[in-house]
Order: sequence, then structure tokens, then C-alpha cells
Amino acid sequence: MSTEIKGLNEECGIFGIWNHPSAAQITYYGLHSLQHRGQEGAGIVSTDGVTLKGHRNLGLLADVFKHGELDDLVGKSAIGHVRYATAGGKSLSNVQPFLFHFQNSSLALAHNGNLINAKTLRNELEEEGAIFQTSSDTEVLAHLLKRSRTGSLLEDLKVALNQVKGGFAYMLLTENELIAALDPNGFRPLSIGKIGDAYVVASETCAFDTVGAEFVRDVEPGELIIINDEGLHIEKFTEDVKHSICSMEYVYFARPDSNIAGINVHSARKRMGKRLAQEAFVEADVVTGVPDSSISAAIGYAEETGIPYELGLIKNRYVARTFIQPSQELREQGVKMKLSAVRGVVEGKRVVMIDDSIVRGTTSRRIVQLLREAGAAEVHVRIASPPLAFPCFYGIDIQTRNELIAANYSVDEICHIIGADSLTYLSEDGLVEAVGRPYPNEPYGGLCMAYFNGDYPTELFDYEQEYLASLEAKSR
Repeated sequence: MSTEIKGLNEECGIFGIWNHPSAAQITYYGLHSLQHRGQEGAGIVSTDGVTLKGHRNLGLLADVFKHGELDDLVGKSAIGHVRYATAGGKSLSNVQPFLFHFQNSSLALAHNGNLINAKTLRNELEEEGAIFQTSSDTEVLAHLLKRSRTGSLLEDLKVALNQVKGGFAYMLLTENELIAALDPNGFRPLSIGKIGDAYVVASETCAFDTVGAEFVRDVEPGELIIINDEGLHIEKFTEDVKHSICSMEYVYFARPDSNIAGINVHSARKRMGKRLAQEAFVEADVVTGVPDSSISAAIGYAEETGIPYELGLIKNRYVARTFIQPSQELREQGVKMKLSAVRGVVEGKRVVMIDDSIVRGTTSRRIVQLLREAGAAEVHVRIASPPLAFPCFYGIDIQTRNELIAANYSVDEICHIIGADSLTYLSEDGLVEAVGRPYPNEPYGGLCMAYFNGDYPTELFDYEQEYLASLEAKSR
């Protein structure tokens, strides 16, 4: 389902290319395929080897570059960014890539993720005299770079990357190289591709298909990718790594045609649906998925049960984004505008409605109501992930437990609240097995499952006290 309706949003999408005569244009098309990762702002910075030049603005990519701004971004290398804010406000100053001009050089910086010690670092830097231009946690890295002063950008970056904690996929562009880095847990996906002699780096492999790039390899946790006119060079900024890929990338965020750690997202979601059918079969007449991210799981559920899959819900793609509506009542009306139930499919039928997750519950309640208004005799809700009961601090905009319905109510209570005839979630083991354990020797097969069980793979740093406070409030 679209991010605007559900109210669960990923941080950003990043794309970079080195050594292509149409670098800015290729970056535009790459970002277009990553638009699902952020719709609040977009930007591109290019270099001709002498100067870095950029353009960024609030809005969708096509709106940001609708007046020929791409033509001004000359050069053979570029990086770009599409943004959804989890850290920092919704203002132009926070739209990336950030472009910094120093005495003898320039630097562009883009970031996907969320730093969990940004507040502490920012306070330290301000006490030392740093002046921040934005409220984004991304700017922290730039100040850390200038503080290091080893005389080498690469060494400065290694020092800085060992100071920031949390989820980060960084992309940096200078006059003479493109650098990418992935946090020691690999929370966010990042991959390398190639178009002829040009290297590309992107948040998802679907961007490679769009621009005609061949997949080379995934960026591994703790790696630094350096691309310049001499080619591709890989270093480590830390050896203390542990794979903890965000499981919600497979469940919800990533496009179905992307591969993460060698696993196709559509195939993983289809297996989630099949496993859900094994764990939570119910007698019914039709199976339908909530567009778009739940369709793969719905197909899997239908195949496993033999119940026909039907388009019981249709998405209207020409409606303004609902998450900006100022009241809950208007947001719920936005759901009705965005989705329609197909009476000819569901009327008089027992319907299994497959969704990928339930966040606050308001959307699920509205969709169940839509199906009932269209004449569904029964509505059985099946969720292709475990209950979302814990906040994420690594790049998803849910950071308190009181936002999450599963943190405050039992499954039976949620079933009653959303008005369903029955409700069942996929088990934790079911999700891990359905994804396929990309790193079988690591906890949860290399996945971060903290949203479901509170088992965070890192310390929480700045968020520790508020997280503990939320647990205490829940227990009272």
C-alpha cells in the first residue's frame, strides 16, 4: 500500500553515477525508480571535474526538475536523493544532496537512514563552534569530516564514520571521486552496478533496470566504495560488522522488482503469503491484496490455499498525498479517495484481505469498512508480517510505541477495532523463513526484527531514555 496512506515511511533513496556523459539525466531516471522511498523533496548534484553544481527543491522529482534544471547540471558524474523526513523538518534547507564549498574543494552529501547519536554529536560540535544550517542529522557527518583534519578525505571519512551510530547509507561526491558507505549493520540496502565504463550506486537494484545498468555487487556493512577515473576501489572503515538488514524492506518498503542480498523482493513477499496461508488458513471465496505492496503476498496466499485471487481493491493513482491532511478525519477520507472496493468482486463473498502490516490501525479499519460497504459477507484480515509493536530508530518514522496499535492492544482487540471477522499475523519465524535467511549464520538470518520483538542490534544512544520510558508507560 502506498506510504502516504499507511503512515509508515522510509527515510530516503540515493543514486550516484561516475563517468557517464549524461550523468545528471541518468541520475534523474534512477531517482525516478526510487521515488517510492521519498516524495517530500528531491535533488541532484553534478560535477564536471572542476565545479560541483546542484539543484534541489520540495516536491516530487518530476516537479523539482520540470523547468529544464537538469540541463544546467553538466558533467560526467552526479549523485541524487529523494527524501522523506524522519530526522529534520519538512523544509527546503533539509532537502539533499547537501552541497558544501570549502577553501580548495567542494563536497556533496546524501544520506539514507537515521543516526541514533546525532543529537549528542550535534551538541558536541556546536560547543566546539560548529554552526548548523539544517535540522537534518545528515549535516553532522560534514562537520565531523572537517573536525578530523587528517589531511586525507578518505581518512577523515573513516574517522567520522566510526563516530556516527545507527542506520546510514551515505553517498559523497567531490570533483574527482564518488564515495559510498554503509553502516556496520547494513540496515539500508545499497548496491553497485555498471553501464559500460560508468559505475552506478543505488539504494535498490530496480534503479539499475531503469537506467540499463548491470548489477555488480551489494555494498557490505562497514564498507567504503571509492569510484574515480582509476575505477572501483573498496575499503573497510570498520571490521566490527553484523548483518541486520531491515526486514521491512522485504515486507513493505522496497519495490517488488528489487533484489536485496540476492533475494528478490516479490518472491520473498509471495513466500510470506504462502507461509501465512499455512499458519492462518480460513474458509473464504476470494483473496485480495491491498495495493500495491501486499499484492505479492496475496498471490502467494491464494496459490497456497487454492482460493481465487481477485482485484477486490483498486487504487486511484491520481489523488493528492493523504499524509499531509491536517486532521485524522480528512486522512481517513483520503483513504476512501485513494482506494475503492470492487462490488462486483466482493459482494456476497467471504473475503480474505491481505495486507503487509498494521501501523496505527486507522487505515485497516477504513479498508475493512470499504469492503463491507461493497457487500462483503465476511472480511478476514491476514497480515504478512508479525505485529509492529516496537519503534524503529534506524530510518523509519515510527519512534514511539504509543503510535503503534500492536504495542497497546491484543490481536483480538485489534480485530475488534478494525471491524474484521478475524485477524491473524505472520509469525516471526514465518517471516524469517519466507525471506530466506540471506545470512544464515547470523541472528534472524541477517535481518533486523526489532520492530516485532524489541531485539535491537545496536545500543539506542540518544533514544535509550525515551524508549525505556515508553516501555514503563506501557507496563503501567
